[in-house]
Amino acid sequence: MEDGRKVCYAPHCHETFSIGAITAGCSTYFNGDARERLDRGAVVIINPQTVHACNPIDGQPWSYLMFYVDAAWLGKLQNELGASGDETFTPYSPILSRDCALYDRLTRFHATLLDPQIETLHKQSVAIEFFSLLQQTLSPGPALSNTEPLRQLQDAADYIADHCTQALRLEDICLAAGLSPSYLIRAFKQHYGITPYAYLLNRRIQRSQHWLKQDRDLTEVALAAGFADQAHFQRTFKRQLAATPGQYRDRSTRQ
Repeated sequence: MEDGRKVCYAPHCHETFSIGAITAGCSTYFNGDARERLDRGAVVIINPQTVHACNPIDGQPWSYLMFYVDAAWLGKLQNELGASGDETFTPYSPILSRDCALYDRLTRFHATLLDPQIETLHKQSVAIEFFSLLQQTLSPGPALSNTEPLRQLQDAADYIADHCTQALRLEDICLAAGLSPSYLIRAFKQHYGITPYAYLLNRRIQRSQHWLKQDRDLTEVALAAGFADQAHFQRTFKRQLAATPGQYRDRSTRQ
């Protein structure tokens, strides 16, 4: 919401878990018996069926963003993270946070979801990473083990490599590797040093290098490698190899 003065909420509740951020200005925040004055950088945390409201102060400008998250999905993630004994959502005790890292990740997560050029796999990965951070920030659980099932992680990497030109979903990779989404995201990055999505982009660039050496058309290579358009291909290629696809093709074909 770019201008919160346009709306005013009566106390209400949702079936979903809600989390939002004040992005400009300030507002009042009611949650149960608590009342707070919030300004930019505050993150509000609202458990399902909790009566709440967030409204402007005397018509002052303010803006915010808000997520509504399926409680069953979040409960399953909490269980995967070792924070609960079953997959039932466990309510959070804090009703707000002023943790700068949490606010920054939430706003970046919001931007990622709204970007039509970002693929589903990356959006799914960022969602898992953010809500894992939320769990760690609000309810620290047991320390994570440094041992991973290396064979399953290799299966995940192999699946990505074999299907890198396709629009992969996180659940496809998890099924191939026999791992939960939260564990895959965490352990893959720990073991390989990059996320599954970054690994996917690396594999696509490797495929494109092979085709560019054959002097194939840039647009054709971009689409064949799995990129939605040539602009995304150009940005990713240059970020990884410090040269544009055209420059790489010209150098390769001259050799």
